Amino acid sequence: MTEPTHSPDLLVVGGGTAGFGAAVAGARQGASVCLIEAGAKLGGVMAFCPGMPWGGGFPCDVSIGGLFDELTDRLAAMDPPAAEKRYSTLENFGAEVIYDPDMAQIEMFAMLEEAGVHLHLNTLAEAPVMDGNRIAAVRAMDRHGPLTFRPRMVVDASGDGHVAAQAGVPFDLGDASGKMMGVTLSFLMVNAPWDQVFAEGDPYFTRFAEKGVAEGRLHPDLAQLYMMKGFHPGTVFCNSVIIRNVDGTDPASVARATQEGRRRVAHLVAFLRTDVPGFERAWMTALGPTVGVRETRKLHGMHRLTGAEVAAGTKFPDGIVACSNPVDDVMRGDGGAMTHDAALEEGFYTLPFRALVPERVENLMFAGRNVSADPVAFASIRGMPQCMAMGQAVGNAAALALAGSAPVQALDPARVVAAMQAQGLRGLAGQGLRD
Repeated sequence: MTEPTHSPDLLVVGGGTAGFGAAVAGARQGASVCLIEAGAKLGGVMAFCPGMPWGGGFPCDVSIGGLFDELTDRLAAMDPPAAEKRYSTLENFGAEVIYDPDMAQIEMFAMLEEAGVHLHLNTLAEAPVMDGNRIAAVRAMDRHGPLTFRPRMVVDASGDGHVAAQAGVPFDLGDASGKMMGVTLSFLMVNAPWDQVFAEGDPYFTRFAEKGVAEGRLHPDLAQLYMMKGFHPGTVFCNSVIIRNVDGTDPASVARATQEGRRRVAHLVAFLRTDVPGFERAWMTALGPTVGVRETRKLHGMHRLTGAEVAAGTKFPDGIVACSNPVDDVMRGDGGAMTHDAALEEGFYTLPFRALVPERVENLMFAGRNVSADPVAFASIRGMPQCMAMGQAVGNAAALALAGSAPVQALDPARVVAAMQAQGLRGLAGQGLRD
């Protein structure tokens, strides 16, 4: 049997928010696009975090625009609505979008289909085949066996940056000592009246959590409970069960963390039902199929976003998305705490396009949580709306580079910024978010 071969203009590896953005943007600019995703769903964490706040889309209380706006608007226009803007109860997070994740899946699939993207689910990318400083092919595997993609351009939106790393792009794994943020197993509690659950006004349920830890009924890392109103009334999204010291690039480590997470979830659910008012008749559902991984490889780009640039509110000439997210670091290593430190005093910063472009590989870009950033900056820029905008930027850049038959390093970033502005992205090229 002949091995299947596909020859798209653009191959996008990874169907999370960044990969979705890259595929839609590239296809809308006329490129033939194949999107391969290792799982069966789109959106990465969006696919299995029930009613999760889609934070980070409203720096200075104004939407970043672009595909984030478009998807949010499509969900909000449904009957009944499947998304709405709310203000986070957590410190320093501001406004965000709460949504129905199943309806979000439907709309994301629809937008890819409308754009003409060729979607390959349950397809795992393997090592690229190099021809000098170019990727000549990407080997992959699906349930029928091996297949080969021979694209003119590649976007690695895989989260872990596997293809880019195998292509020779340098990277950092975690922080300077290799420590990575904790991973989380999320779930939903149903039939939990909000007026009772959130009556005390403590967003971290500290009094209850400390009691559970002191009694040995909850793991010590559950001294604060991260529970938020889900999208549907009477549902509570639980993002509390965090497991430390997990290497998200190691499948065995992720499997062990997922099993440990299930044990901690069971303990937490039992505690909520007996000790936290409002949960007496609630039940757990929508348990994540695996832990959500926040951080693995951060690839080296032509520019590395730094915590100092974030704190200074730097607005780069080639900025492609605005952000004011807090520095949201999550239990890094043995001693790391949960932090939601304000990223800057006021205003916003932008992420430069150059942070998505490698120094040498001529037909490769990357987007999402593999972005080129130091640990502090990464803890702010990693939000889902920003990742979607990163994808939108490299999708546009891929089409521009293909049209000019030029290496991505030679592409004028101003053209990418202009394309993003034309597509409704706000706060770029020195403009304010309300300009």
